[in-house]
Amino acid sequence: MAVLKVIEVLANSEKSWEDATKNAVKHASKTVKNIKSVYIQDQSAMVKGDDVTEFRVNVKLTFEVK
Repeated sequence: MAVLKVIEVLANSEKSWEDATKNAVKHASKTVKNIKSVYIQDQSAMVKGDDVTEFRVNVKLTFEVK
C-alpha cells in the first residue's frame, strides 16, 4: 500500500497556464520527490492595458511518501 500526500502550490508564467503548471511541477520537484499527479484547482491571469501579462495557477500536487 502506498501513502500519498497532497500539497498546494501557486505558480506563474508569462506564456500560458500549461507552462505555469509545468513550472509548479519543476520547482516543487527540487524538494518533493515521487510526484504522481497534478490537479489544477484555479486559473487566473494578470492584465496590463489590453494584454494578458501573466498566467497563474493554483495546483494540488500528489506525491508518494516513502
